[in-house]
Amino acid sequence: MKRHGFAHFLGVFVLLSGCVVDPKVPPGKEIELETTTFSFDQEIYPTSSGLFPNYRLAPGDVLDVLFKIGTWQQKEEFRLAVDHTISVKFINSPNLNETQLVQPDGIISLPYVGEVYVVNKSIKELTKELQDMYRAILRYPELYIIVPEFRSSIKELKKDLHTAPRGLSRLVTIRPDGYVTFPLAGEFFVADKTIPEVNEILNKVYDDLHPGLHVDLFLEEHSGALVYVMGEVAKPGAFKIQRPITIPNAITLAAGHTKFAALENVIVFRRHENKIVGTSIDLRSTLSVEEQANFFYLKPDDIVYLPKRNLASIGDIMEDVGRAFLFRGWSIGLDGQLYVNPLIGR
Repeated sequence: MKRHGFAHFLGVFVLLSGCVVDPKVPPGKEIELETTTFSFDQEIYPTSSGLFPNYRLAPGDVLDVLFKIGTWQQKEEFRLAVDHTISVKFINSPNLNETQLVQPDGIISLPYVGEVYVVNKSIKELTKELQDMYRAILRYPELYIIVPEFRSSIKELKKDLHTAPRGLSRLVTIRPDGYVTFPLAGEFFVADKTIPEVNEILNKVYDDLHPGLHVDLFLEEHSGALVYVMGEVAKPGAFKIQRPITIPNAITLAAGHTKFAALENVIVFRRHENKIVGTSIDLRSTLSVEEQANFFYLKPDDIVYLPKRNLASIGDIMEDVGRAFLFRGWSIGLDGQLYVNPLIGR
């Protein structure tokens, strides 16, 4: 855990105007306060740099996809794929010659033998297969295969990229369901992944589509990390944050607490795996610089709720929280499992 000097505490204390506390610090003395968060995040959060550990993509983020297209790259063995144009030439029966584009299902159609699946076969393998198929039809099934054109879609992509206003790049937006559609590659679920993770996945896909086709991903625009502050604050709402903040920082963003706020019982909710975890924080002890007091750090999408004084039980608090969520129209999945973890005593 990291510690904060009294100067940091004093700055937050001044921002929380109207807070009636009794500091336990003699004048002129500095007190170091530890930082904390939910138990399952304490090993990695907050970071010593004061920044988020890594940026994870979220709905609303805009990615810049920069294509790098190599004109030629040697492969150990050339294999046929969708979008390849295949010419089958019969030496002794030129009337059977066919030139076809491989269909999306990987099939071409040839005289007398019908549909033939060709994807992921080498030219040598397909040649032998066709000779065996035509042996029952032709006395001398001598044939050869050439690929006059491959990857028509790549050719069109090159043309589009060179004539588009952004040149070799495309902007794509992550949808509310966490998916994004990339040119040629299709849809991928990218929410909660880092840019390097998505970049690695895409480059494997694009390299399979066309040797030498790679992309670099850049974050063109981010939707913003949010924390939600509600309950007994002057201006409840969702607030953008650029770095990790504490509960007092979050309350300051909401223009401070009301005189009815129960500071000794501030509730924080965080999603963890498939459930929502809640804990109670004694903010009054923090602002009073009491022994064992901590500064509790929030993560993006955390919800801070300041209940009214005299709410008797966690049941009363949850009923009040439910009404607030319903009124605000914020759907956070409270109909699912809720685990209340009293990390800091009430």
